[in-house]
Amino acid sequence: MPLAEESTDPLSLHKRLSDAQERLIGAATDEDKSTLWQDVTREARAIADILRVRDGPVDNHTVLGKTTLPQTLKTLYSLALGTSVTPEISFTAPLLEILRVAANLCMDHDENRSLLLDAGLPQSLVSLLEGYVDSAPSPPHSRPYSLPTAHIKLIRTAMGVLLNASVGYEPVKYRLISLEAAVTVLKLSTAIYPTACWLDFPALDNIEDLEEAWNLRISLSSWAWRIVLELKDVKDETLQIFTTDVLPILVPPLVAFTTQDTNIIPEQLTTSPVLQSLLQADFENLEESCTILESLSLDAEDVRLSLARGYQFSAEHQGVPCFGYILDFLEKGAIPPFWNVMPASFDAKRKEKAFNMCKAALIKSVVEVVGEERNEHILWDDSELDTPGGEFVTRMVQWLKKFVVDMESSDGAFSHRTDLVICASLSLGNLARREKNASVLLSPPHSLANVLSSVHLLSPDSDIKVKHGVLGLLKHLAQASFQSPAIQAFLTQADTVRRISECGIWDQKADAMAEVVQLSAIGVVKHMCNANIANTFALVLPSTQDVPTPQTGLSQILSLVKRSDSIPIKSEGTRVLVNVIKSLWSNDVIGASSPNRFQPSADRAEDDERQRQDAIRTVLTMPCASALASLVARSGKYPLLVNEGVVALTLLSTQKSGAPLALTAILSPVLFEPPPIEPPSASTSVATEVSSPTIATPSSRGQIPVKRTALDMMIAVIKNFHDPVNFQVEVRINVCSLLIQLGKNCSEEEGFNQVKGTMLPHLKELSETLGDASGMDATLAKAVGRALKTWE
Repeated sequence: MPLAEESTDPLSLHKRLSDAQERLIGAATDEDKSTLWQDVTREARAIADILRVRDGPVDNHTVLGKTTLPQTLKTLYSLALGTSVTPEISFTAPLLEILRVAANLCMDHDENRSLLLDAGLPQSLVSLLEGYVDSAPSPPHSRPYSLPTAHIKLIRTAMGVLLNASVGYEPVKYRLISLEAAVTVLKLSTAIYPTACWLDFPALDNIEDLEEAWNLRISLSSWAWRIVLELKDVKDETLQIFTTDVLPILVPPLVAFTTQDTNIIPEQLTTSPVLQSLLQADFENLEESCTILESLSLDAEDVRLSLARGYQFSAEHQGVPCFGYILDFLEKGAIPPFWNVMPASFDAKRKEKAFNMCKAALIKSVVEVVGEERNEHILWDDSELDTPGGEFVTRMVQWLKKFVVDMESSDGAFSHRTDLVICASLSLGNLARREKNASVLLSPPHSLANVLSSVHLLSPDSDIKVKHGVLGLLKHLAQASFQSPAIQAFLTQADTVRRISECGIWDQKADAMAEVVQLSAIGVVKHMCNANIANTFALVLPSTQDVPTPQTGLSQILSLVKRSDSIPIKSEGTRVLVNVIKSLWSNDVIGASSPNRFQPSADRAEDDERQRQDAIRTVLTMPCASALASLVARSGKYPLLVNEGVVALTLLSTQKSGAPLALTAILSPVLFEPPPIEPPSASTSVATEVSSPTIATPSSRGQIPVKRTALDMMIAVIKNFHDPVNFQVEVRINVCSLLIQLGKNCSEEEGFNQVKGTMLPHLKELSETLGDASGMDATLAKAVGRALKTWE
């Protein structure tokens, strides 16, 4: 029967292929073997062509899968390779057709994928690719791996087998992952097609040969990325397909997009249709690399640690400065000028948006690396006196400074680089948690206080992401000010509190997207107004300047507290009011708020006192008293917050006009949503501000709100019984102090008898229980006695 007729029958073709395999095993001469390999090439090509058709009248994939074809392919593959790691050039043709059969046989066919896996072919192909990797030049690659076209076609087809065998099929995926196939595939593909390598590639005499060569390498690179994406898509989301070894392979595309703007398109490619494909391949390399770098930084601690170590020690990544390349790309990376001359089908505008997304992904990566707790001691370097904090810290500081300077002049490369501001501020925020580090950032030569308080960073028009980063950094700096008067002085002199008050972050229009940022801003002013009268005045009193925000900072916070459903906003916002009241009622802070102020004259002292009285009048209001009472009423799980609210109400009650407000407030019901069954953990300490918890109460959606008053909570404190916590003696003493002030200053007010009738029995019972107590209980007994004496 003629060959053409036989070639249409897949079973006959397989029989002839199998027979050729048997004869090859027993062939005695090289001539016989050569003829037989030609037969193998011909029969395999015919089978592969038949299997390219998926929707024919006969399911040839299933028919051939039930034969010995999968094992025949593996045997022929092994015979062609022999003892070599990679094949000789004469065997590339039959191997190519053998692998074409395998790739087409398992296309969309799980049974055949399983059969090939059982035969061991995918595993053998990983070894083949590893052999090519071992013979390739070491990365990073500036020129493409020089291989004969036949070998490149074979490599591409081997990748095609791995791709078709793994698409949607977990057993093959998990086996390839166990063999670290993703790293091998990327190592080889980036050697064969380094990003933008065509810019310096020598010209060929034949333009058709040139285009074929590039198209082959481009398609190989694309298939490699498809394999990687497929291996990432497994049910076990915790499974990592990469180790830190992949990092030097992922950063070269970043380098290409950081430096290629000065290159010129080779003359042969200027009018070639392959140019668009080359640019597309380059961008795919960049996009996929950035995506993987981001995900690895988010998910893998060892990657975060390795990137940081590599920034200080070049041996970490075989001399490739991976983290440094990431930072260079963020600062200097740009779209190639060639994009602007591409036809509309290239869609340069969409790619430009995607390019910016690449930078956004790497900003997340940098922030995650810096945020790794164990990296602080690596990225913060105190060994260089000229660059306090080290090279990384200095670079982040310079990004912030250059932005502000260029914005001042409305010119310069950094005037639009809000992305660098976001990256730098978030990164420094992760490093500024220690008082030592915060002091370095605010002291010369860095001197960041005025930079962070610049109107170019904090204004109603500033991007919310910029505010997020800057206010987060300021929050950490302000927290450190509790331990360092110098830190508070730097921030005070920069008028930080007023700048935040005028930046619009507490406006109602910002609520929907800015809760985290609003909390950061609240945190800054909370710490800044702690025992600091200058900052308190800046928050409480109207500005003397013409500013777009007519409301004071405190009034904005109280409005936010009232309208917000967020427990953290309500609690932390009210704690700002607590610190304001403490500062205003403390004589010790007058004239001592700024270490660099001259000793105040009589006029200065009089002005300070006038401002203090003006500020006191702003908080002697029903809204302020109600906010404090609400803090007390809803904070039963957090004695610290109950204590702060009680202390602030007590200070208000020392004023004749303030006591009636406090009385009315503690009797007013607060709509309270019960906490979930499993309450969040938080410190119950009533000690210093440093130990204050940031309250993050889980949602209680679906539970029925109940009404509770601050008086109810005061009873619970006096009785010292409240599920799930008991109250420390200090809190109970402070409740007695509040009752004493109410008894002194509002005994004639409506509602006083209600409080008196409610509290007296509990005070008497507590007095009897304490008896002749000692220690702190004795102090409590004295406080109870004074309260009873005042009220009776």
